[in-house]
Amino acid sequence: MTSSDGSAVRTVPFGAAVRAWFLISLQTFGGPAGQIAVMHRALVDDKRWIGERRFLHALNYCMLLPGPEAQQLAVYTGWLLHGTRGGLVAGTLFVLPGAAALLVLSAVYVAFGSTVAVTSLFAGLAPAVLAVVAQAVVRVGRRALVRPALVALAVLAFLALTLLAVPFPLVVLAAAVAGWALGRWWPAPERLAPARSDPSAPASVIPDDALHTVAPSRSRALIVLGVGLVAWGVPLLAVVVLTGTSSVLTTMGTFFSGAAVVTFGGAYAVLAYVAQRAVEVYGWLTPTEMLRGLALAETTPGPLIMVVQFVAFVGAYHDPGGLNPWVSAVLASLLVTWVTFVPSFVFVFLGAPSIERLRGNRTLAAALTGVTAAVVGVIASLAVYFASTTLFARSDSWGLLALPIPELTSVRWFALAVTALAAVLLFRLRWGVLSTLGVCAAVGLVAGLAGVPVA
Repeated sequence: MTSSDGSAVRTVPFGAAVRAWFLISLQTFGGPAGQIAVMHRALVDDKRWIGERRFLHALNYCMLLPGPEAQQLAVYTGWLLHGTRGGLVAGTLFVLPGAAALLVLSAVYVAFGSTVAVTSLFAGLAPAVLAVVAQAVVRVGRRALVRPALVALAVLAFLALTLLAVPFPLVVLAAAVAGWALGRWWPAPERLAPARSDPSAPASVIPDDALHTVAPSRSRALIVLGVGLVAWGVPLLAVVVLTGTSSVLTTMGTFFSGAAVVTFGGAYAVLAYVAQRAVEVYGWLTPTEMLRGLALAETTPGPLIMVVQFVAFVGAYHDPGGLNPWVSAVLASLLVTWVTFVPSFVFVFLGAPSIERLRGNRTLAAALTGVTAAVVGVIASLAVYFASTTLFARSDSWGLLALPIPELTSVRWFALAVTALAAVLLFRLRWGVLSTLGVCAAVGLVAGLAGVPVA
């Protein structure tokens, strides 16, 4: 890597980077915002391995990609520091602790989920997740909806998903086109000045003006794409050959492979699509179980999209085909995790050399603006879906529309009370997500063991 004046840039010892990524991976709680904050503090503020503007440039590109942007940012930053091996190590370590923890928690849930203690814990956790999703709507909305046109775009996305059940990929595509059009014909003035570094702070190892030595080329792109397709396709092909085209493992592998390349907008946006398909189309688990999986994913390190591992585990356990239920569940969990994250590596390695040379591209920024605005509506749609199944025992559709209309007489009062408690802790007292979920889980456990109706 060279700086703008042609001088060589200092390097970071690879062993030091591996240790740093491992420590970062143990702190990645709280969803994408918290994970990105952890990386920023470690890499930009503390270690000074990467400059502020360089970090934000990488983040903007990763937000434009389908899949978990925080994990992709780790891959991109690892690639900046040590090339392909750095990206592989950073992206893998970012996922590994959470994947291991959620695999164990999924097994515990399947084995003991019907006991009073576990049921009571989830009775407190699931309603609290509603408040967490609502907080995500507010946070993303404050950042993204800075123009009336973007507010309208968010509302249209919400209506398209909630009322008309428009497929999620079409909503994202339409939002990207709308964002591009707004940027082209109705450009907004710049809202933020370029990030400025503290002149008194030590220079970063990779300065903001440094250019990565790997240049984009057709041969390199073909190699990355070929290796990525093989890495993604071989496990899926093996599952098809060994279990058949109609097995639950094949169906899950195919579905989550497709979801990984069309789910833009972050984890909560992905969950709206995954929840609808996994619950209503494939019947792998119930809406309540989906919320429980989301609660578990919120309490483990790593990307929130790791909830797909829980979905796969529970779904394959209930429908193992000719396999032992536990074997089927573990295989499905590992397969879905693999096909969900392999595309993230491919996207970063494929596009990073070009993106390095497209800093400040307004077309990319405009499309990202449209997608981010629509994500507010997507997350709001997810909140409505979860609220109708968590706070009410029964709900129905209204005419030809997909909007769930709950029966007011079927309200679950305990769930409503826990949701209100979580909202106070998050919005009023400004507690963190992890501590809020811990308190609500404790409330559910105490109430259940005391004989209070929590279902």
